[in-house]
Amino acid sequence: MNSLPLGLLPDTATVEADGALSIGGCRVDAIAEQFGTPLFIYDEQHLRNRCREAVATFGVGNAFYATKAFLCTAMARLAYEEGMGLDVASGGELFTALRAGVPAAALAFHGNNKSVDELRMALTEEVGHIVVDSFHEIDRIEALHREGLPTPRVLARITPGVHAHTHEFIATGQDDSKFGFNLGNGDAARAIDRLRRSPAVELVGVHCHIGSNVFSAANFAKAVEVMASFAVPLDLPEFVMGGGLGVPYVEGEEAPTITQWGNVLLDACQAMGVRSRVCVEPGRSIVASAAITVYEVGTVKHIPGVRTYVSVDGGMSDNPRPVLYGSGYEAFLPRAVTAPRPDRARLVGKHCESGDVLIFDAALPDGVAVGDLLATPVTGAYGHSMASNYNKLTRPPVVFVRDGVARLAVRRETYEDLVRCDVMP
Repeated sequence: MNSLPLGLLPDTATVEADGALSIGGCRVDAIAEQFGTPLFIYDEQHLRNRCREAVATFGVGNAFYATKAFLCTAMARLAYEEGMGLDVASGGELFTALRAGVPAAALAFHGNNKSVDELRMALTEEVGHIVVDSFHEIDRIEALHREGLPTPRVLARITPGVHAHTHEFIATGQDDSKFGFNLGNGDAARAIDRLRRSPAVELVGVHCHIGSNVFSAANFAKAVEVMASFAVPLDLPEFVMGGGLGVPYVEGEEAPTITQWGNVLLDACQAMGVRSRVCVEPGRSIVASAAITVYEVGTVKHIPGVRTYVSVDGGMSDNPRPVLYGSGYEAFLPRAVTAPRPDRARLVGKHCESGDVLIFDAALPDGVAVGDLLATPVTGAYGHSMASNYNKLTRPPVVFVRDGVARLAVRRETYEDLVRCDVMP
């Protein structure tokens, strides 16, 4: 019977006199009428607040926004305006950040399998640093150096053997990982030795990342303890602890704030004698709770003795996390934000998959009907960025709202966009 926990909504969310939701001074129903559904609505002030919190906690130049969580040119520009660098993990993310006007020097380039072309692009643009992930990557950088490309500043990504309490698909710090140089088997030490001797790079630090959507600050403190034992004797200028801070998605979940997370990391670094510049790469904690996704209900199907299915006009193409990770979400009606939710239903999308499920057992208000707007909060991370065109659905638009103004950041795709790359016989 509980109504939606209002703490899951963006910072500027308010409930109007008629019970309807507004974000950034804009009514959600009006935004949906203007831009259609499905759509992502981002609270721009919320985004700026979280960027500022990260910069205030770690210092200007020490907090890098992890663009894989959500990236468009508007978001790249916003994060940089607020004092953050950007962490990019592909040539496409690098291109987008540069197109947004972010200086290459403010970028960190990631990835476990960077291609020669991607590395050439990064070296040519002279990105701030490259996080080296494998011995083969060192080979590629050395080959590019022989072509006369600039010498990059690099960090070695270390796999510390720390198991984070998160889904196995987004855990990255354990020994059995595709990422980084393994600390336990000696690869990390061998990588540092090779990078120090290589004329093709300037080794400036070490990096680790233990996973994504981690709720326990103790996991991060343990990673600092392990990494510091390895890094402090190296006396390198940079010590990067990645990101991975989780956020609450459903009623009852709790996570540290960026400030609390930062205090744990920085205190652990001080206790372990880290003298290097400490950097981090938050992503989800910057953008996840800044956005909601708004759908329109298309069908309500009651199957007596089984369940009720509520189908919306999006689904796994705009939010694949429930299918991939079994991730939980809440749902509510933007016209009645605080209404009790006594009904139960399976909230599904319109794709040709039985697994196209957004919420397996959704709490919903009485009387959800065809044509209703229905929203899911905390969809600002890994929705738009992981969206697909499955069944040739067009990907939703992204709307930023602030001070009573709703502006389009990413337009809705058209059917023409779907065939733009096709080559006719």
